Amino acid sequence: MLFFNHYYYYLIIGLQAICVIHCIRKGRSANWIWLIVFLPLIGCLIYLFTEIFTGRDIQNVQSGMISVFNPGGSVRRLEENLRFSDTFANRIALADAYLATGNTDRAIELYESSLTGNFVENEHVLSQLIIAYYQKKRYRDIIPIAKKIYNLPQFPRSRPHILYAAALGYTGNYELAEKEFKTMKARFANYEARYYYALFLSETSRVMEARRLFSEMLDEVTHLSSREKRYNRNWLRLAKEELSKLNHTAA
Repeated sequence: MLFFNHYYYYLIIGLQAICVIHCIRKGRSANWIWLIVFLPLIGCLIYLFTEIFTGRDIQNVQSGMISVFNPGGSVRRLEENLRFSDTFANRIALADAYLATGNTDRAIELYESSLTGNFVENEHVLSQLIIAYYQKKRYRDIIPIAKKIYNLPQFPRSRPHILYAAALGYTGNYELAEKEFKTMKARFANYEARYYYALFLSETSRVMEARRLFSEMLDEVTHLSSREKRYNRNWLRLAKEELSKLNHTAA
C-alpha cells in the first residue's frame, strides 16, 4: 500500500504539471489553474477531457508530455526512437526537444519535412515553426504559415499570434502589425504580447511609445496578486531591462 501511495503522489504531481503548463501555454483562464491545484485528480481529469483531448490537441499530448518531463536530456533517446521508427509522432517529439534545447536549425528541418500528407496543416507543427522561424529571424517565412492557423479559435491567445504580429512589423507591414498587437494589448493582462509590442516599437524607431508601454507594464506590478507576479515575472523582468537600456541610451 505504501508503494502504491508513493507512486500515486508522483503521478498526480506529474498530471498537474502537464495540465498547468498546457493551460499557461494556451492562454486558458486562470480559474483552471485553481481547479487543478485544489482538486488535483478531479480537476486534472476535467481539464484533460475539456481542454486537451479535443480536436487537434490530441495529436500534441505525446510531445507535450516529453517537453514537461524531459526538456533536454532525452534528445539521444528520441533520436534513437526516430532511427528505429520514422513516424510523425517520433519526428515531432524530437523536433520539440531540439527546439527546447536550442538546436533550432535541426528542429526546423524536422518540422518542415513532417508537413506532408495528412499532416500538411498540422496546428502544432505550424505553431512550432513560427516560434523556430522567429528565433532565426526568418520573419517572412512566418507570415504564410500563420495565415494557415489564423482562424483557429486558440490562435488569438497564443504565442505564435504574438510572433506573427512582430513578424508583420519586421517585414514592413506596420499597419497590420499595429492592428494585431492592439487586439492583444490590455492593461493588467497579456504581458508577453505587450513586451513584444514595446520591443517592436523600440526597434522601429518609436522609442517614446516603447518607453511608455514598458513603463505602464512596470507600474502595474503593485496592483498584481502574488500569483500574477510569479506568472508574469519573466516578461516584467525583460521589460525592466529594455526600459533601462532605452533610458541609458537617452541619457
